[in-house]
Amino acid sequence: MFGVHFHQPVGNFDHVFEQHVRDVYRPFLERLSEHGFFPIAVHLSGPLLEWLEAHEAKLLDLIGGLASDGRVELLLAGFYEPVLVSLPREDRLEQIERMRQTIRRRFGVTASGLWLTERVWEPELAADLALAGVRFALVDDRHFLVSGFTRDRLHSPFWTESDGRRVAIFPIDERLRYLIPFKPPADTVGYLRDLRKHGARLAVLADDGEKFGGWPGTKEWVYDRGWLAHFLDAMGKVLANGEVRLTTLSAALDEVPSGGLAYLPTASYREMETWSLPPQAAARLARLEHDLGAERVAGPDGALLRGAHWRNFFVRYPEANRMHKKMMALSALCRSRGNPVEARQAIARAQCNDAYWHGVFGGLYLPHLRHAIWRNLALAETELRRGEPLQVERLDLDGDGFEEIWIHSADFSALVSPHRGGAIEEYSVFRTGLNYADVLTRRREAYHELPHAHHGAEAGTGDGAPSIHDIEKGIRLTRLPPVDRDPRALFVDRVVPGDLALDAYERTEYEPLASWAGSPLQADVEATGDSVDVTCRGRGGGRSLEKRMHFDARGGFSVTYRWDRDAFPPSALFAPELSLAHLLEPACVPDAEVWSFPIATVSKSERGLDDTVQGTSLTLRWPVKVGEARIAIEPAVP
Repeated sequence: MFGVHFHQPVGNFDHVFEQHVRDVYRPFLERLSEHGFFPIAVHLSGPLLEWLEAHEAKLLDLIGGLASDGRVELLLAGFYEPVLVSLPREDRLEQIERMRQTIRRRFGVTASGLWLTERVWEPELAADLALAGVRFALVDDRHFLVSGFTRDRLHSPFWTESDGRRVAIFPIDERLRYLIPFKPPADTVGYLRDLRKHGARLAVLADDGEKFGGWPGTKEWVYDRGWLAHFLDAMGKVLANGEVRLTTLSAALDEVPSGGLAYLPTASYREMETWSLPPQAAARLARLEHDLGAERVAGPDGALLRGAHWRNFFVRYPEANRMHKKMMALSALCRSRGNPVEARQAIARAQCNDAYWHGVFGGLYLPHLRHAIWRNLALAETELRRGEPLQVERLDLDGDGFEEIWIHSADFSALVSPHRGGAIEEYSVFRTGLNYADVLTRRREAYHELPHAHHGAEAGTGDGAPSIHDIEKGIRLTRLPPVDRDPRALFVDRVVPGDLALDAYERTEYEPLASWAGSPLQADVEATGDSVDVTCRGRGGGRSLEKRMHFDARGGFSVTYRWDRDAFPPSALFAPELSLAHLLEPACVPDAEVWSFPIATVSKSERGLDDTVQGTSLTLRWPVKVGEARIAIEPAVP
C-alpha cells in the first residue's frame, strides 16, 4: 500500500502553496498516472484543499477522477489538520465529519480510513474514531514496537478498542519511509522481495508527499536525476511478474488476515518524541543512544528508548500552551452559545497543528503561522462577544495552577498574569485581528549546543539523497545565540544599572538590580462597567512595586508604576520591557528614553538554521529618582 499525505498549514504563504503545486503535487500525480502506478492512498489536508479549490481546481479534478474510478483511495483526518488528541472530543468528531463531507461533495466518494496527523496516538482515540465512522487508521510501526511487538509481525492490520468501540490500525513501515525516495529503487525492490520471502502479506508506506520534491534537494533527486522514473520502472517489473500487488487499505483490511488485538500506548514517531523533550533530557537521550551503539539502537532494544509525548510541547513552550488553552476556552464558549458557524469555523482553523510545536520544521518558530492562529482566535472571539460589555474573569486559563486575569469586551481580549510579575501575556485587538504580545521567547534548544561548524547537507550525493532527518543531523552552530532572562510578554519590569549598554542588554549579558519578572504579585481587581483596574503589588529582590493597569471597553489601556526610589543607586534606571509582535506606540509621562532592538531567534528548519525576527523589544527607561511613571496605549487602527 503506497500512500502520500499532502499538507500546507493554515497561514502559510501563497508562494509556498504555488511552489509545492509546481514542484511536488502536480508532477508527482502526473508521473504516477503516466505509469499507471495505482491504486494508491492520498490524504489532502483541509487548508491545502481550500487553497487548491480557489487557485488550482484542475488539480483537484485530476484527483477526483482518480478517486472516482478507484485508482486513489482518499483518507480522512481532522479537516484543518489538528493533532486530534489536542482537541475536545466534540471538536475531534466535527473536524473528521467535515473532512468526510468535503470528500463526498468534492470528489463523489466516501472515505472510511484516516491519516492520523503526526501519527500522535493516545489510547482513547479508538473510541472517538469509531464514533466518527472511521473504519481504520494509519499509525507508525514504532507504536507497536514500543509495546513489545516484534517487527516481523507488523505486516498485517490489527484491531484495537476503547470504551467498547473498535477500529483497525495499520502499522506504517519505517524502513520503507527511509528508503523512499532517499535510496535507489533497487533497495526498495530488494526489501519487498525479502518481506515476501519471509511470508509477509502486506507492506505499508504512508508519508509526507512533500518529500517528493518539496524538501531540500528532493526536486533535483526525484525528478531531474530520475529517481521517480527509475522507481516506477523498477516497481513496474515486480508488479508485472506478480511479486508485488498494489492495494488500497480498504482492500487490505478485507483480504489480509488480522494480526490480532493491539493496545497502543501514547506515542508518535521516533523523532517527534525526541523533539518534545527539554534540551537537557534530549542530550541525555542522545548520550544513551551513543553509549548503546547504532546497531543496538536500530534493533529491538532501541524501540524501548523513548522521548516525551506530543503534549509536552505545551510544557516546553508556554506560547504554544497559551494558544491551545485560549482555543479550548473559546471552543467551550462557542458551544455554550449555540455553536455559531463563523466562530466554529475560525476555531477549527486555529486548531491546525503546525504552529503548536517545533521539530525539524520551523512550526512554532514561524511568526506567520502563530499569527494565523491568533487571527482566527480573534475572529472567533469577535463573533462570540459581539455586543458584549467589558468583563473580567479570574481563572487558571493556561492550566498551570496559577490564576490569570482575563479582561475582554466586544473589542479586545487581554490576559494578565499576577504570578509572573503582572505581565500582559495576551493583548488581542479584534478589529486588527492581532495579538500584540505574540512574541516567542529566545530559549536554548538542544541543537544550539552542538559545537561544530555548520555544513549544509548536499542532496543527491552518493547512492541516494539525504532525508530531512539526515539534514537535521548536519545542523551545527559556531556560536550560541542569546537566551532570554525571562519569558517575553508586555510590561516585564526591571531596574537596571545606569551604565548598562544596549548591546549587552540585547544579549542579556547583565544582572538587573531588581526584577519583578516571574515574581508573584498580589492582584486586586476593580470593575466599574466602563473600565477594569488591575493593581498588582509585590516585591522583587526585596524592592516594592505597585503596578496599576487600567483597561477601557474599546481596548485602550494604561499602566501606572510606583516604585521605591530610595532602594537603588541614583544612576539606576526603572526599565519595563514590552515585547511587541506588531507596532504599538506607547505614550509616556514623563517622557522616557527608549531602547529598541529586533528579537531574533535561531531555529531549526528543513533548510538548516534560520534567523527569524519574532518581534521588537521596546524598553522604556526612567531614572529611579522619578519614582513613578505612566504608559498609555491606544489600540491601532487597521
